[in-house]
Amino acid sequence: MTNEYWLEAKNISCFKNEYEVVKNLNLKLKYSDNVILIGPNGSGKSSLLELINRNIYPVLKKDTVFKLFNKELINIWEIRKKISTVSYDIRTRINANIKVFDLIISGLYGKYCKISNKTEKDVLLAENLINKILITKLSQKYFSHLSEGEKQIVLIARALVKNPEILILDEPIANLDLKSKFYIIDQINELTKLNTKIICVTHDVSMITEIYNRVIMMKERIIITDGTQSETINSKNLSILFDINIEVIKHKGNWHIYRKPKEL
Repeated sequence: MTNEYWLEAKNISCFKNEYEVVKNLNLKLKYSDNVILIGPNGSGKSSLLELINRNIYPVLKKDTVFKLFNKELINIWEIRKKISTVSYDIRTRINANIKVFDLIISGLYGKYCKISNKTEKDVLLAENLINKILITKLSQKYFSHLSEGEKQIVLIARALVKNPEILILDEPIANLDLKSKFYIIDQINELTKLNTKIICVTHDVSMITEIYNRVIMMKERIIITDGTQSETINSKNLSILFDINIEVIKHKGNWHIYRKPKEL
């Protein structure tokens, strides 16, 4: 029987510059999970992603376990084949004069520039993906000419072209206007038709749609809540998470938060 977990962490702590950025992490993620990881800025979400991507390493103690894809020792290149991450800082690495089609192909090579020796197979992979996620009209545009929402979906396409098992979206609707925000949320929901599972990291409750079967809340570098949407998303948990008295309501499949008025 194959292991149902692609990530297993037991009693894991990590430090950066002598500061504990991950505290006593106990977490298992299944291959079948679509996860939303939510918490305020500075809660440890990014550090957890760094741990998964092997940018930081756990402190090894007698009772610690950290496995990715059932391996305690895993080659970083193997991780990059299985996990793709989209974060906002990727944009700074992209040549302004690259076309969308070429940028998507560059994801097969771990680069952000036009690939001069691309193969026929590369072209077919890119064309199939572009058709599947309905961005054909963008494919011959220059990346620098796109709207912010279009740029984000193109970067997601670039991450998907190598068919990873896990897609990590780090604050995918940050810095977007309202129209772009809803465009990206809708596009991400459509990705469930592909085989890739999603971890979405956010501080925005509006990102939590029906596709996520698991919600993990982080505060002060520890997991405070972990479960299904019905188990975790309520006014009490979110008020604790964000240190503000709020009410959360579900309407037509979407979560909405309201700040409760201060009592006189």
